[in-house]
Amino acid sequence: MPVTVEASPAQLVRQHSFRRFAWGVLAYNVLVVLWGAYVRASGSGAGCGSHWPLCNGVVMPQAPAVETIVEFTHRLSSGLSLALVGGLWFWSRRVFPRGYPARRAAAWAAVFLVVEALLGAGLVLFRFVAHDASAGRAFYLSAHLVNTQLLLGALTATAWGGATIGAGDKKRSLAPLVVSLVAGVTGAVAALGDTLYPAASLASGVANEFAAGAPVLLRLRLIHPLVAVAAGIYLMRCGRAVWVLVLVQFAAGLLNWILLAPIWMQLVHLLIANLLWIALVLRHLQTRTVI
Repeated sequence: MPVTVEASPAQLVRQHSFRRFAWGVLAYNVLVVLWGAYVRASGSGAGCGSHWPLCNGVVMPQAPAVETIVEFTHRLSSGLSLALVGGLWFWSRRVFPRGYPARRAAAWAAVFLVVEALLGAGLVLFRFVAHDASAGRAFYLSAHLVNTQLLLGALTATAWGGATIGAGDKKRSLAPLVVSLVAGVTGAVAALGDTLYPAASLASGVANEFAAGAPVLLRLRLIHPLVAVAAGIYLMRCGRAVWVLVLVQFAAGLLNWILLAPIWMQLVHLLIANLLWIALVLRHLQTRTVI
């Protein structure tokens, strides 16, 4: 049932300030996600060794290498994210009454961020970093991707925070969100393949993927374009903002392939994917019809 709580003018002002802060926290977390992708793409995941939460066994690394700076900076930015989301959750309890959608969403965001931190720690402790090409790393990165998207979705819902969330008797279909997650997982695996097996040219890259005895991760890289195109065509029915982002993402994916997946293009590709996910979450929150 919809939440119908009359708010005073002062409460409305506080809620407006809360939502502005929540949008800022969402934007910051998108940047943290991009920096995490840079850590993976640059091979800096082992910059702090196999130590967590310490970095190479110390709190503050001395005379660190570039890889250590990259990884340590990501840990610092993630720590700030924990503080921001924790503050967002606490503030939501002060601004909104019990049962209000923004308050529930903020609580879920805090849960997903804790899981995110644990998954990040696992990548380091299990040494699923640098040049590791195990199936465990691919599975872990996939789980990391799903949890990251759920975190961004919860933060989006927190910032949206309207009483219309959950309103109405009709259920909203989760199919577009699930389709986007599946495409994202294949993208994460493909990006790992790009990192571990960079191609010298388009021809050699394709030849290596179809070669007998090619590594599994290299073969899995072939799946993402097919899944992404099918998912994009399906998602185009979800409104103008979504289909525009889908078309931009198609162009970015093609350019990423042509340029042999340079790190900066991988980050652009990921940024557009995150914006598309946020657009889908907002659409899910705004509509009440069955898809």
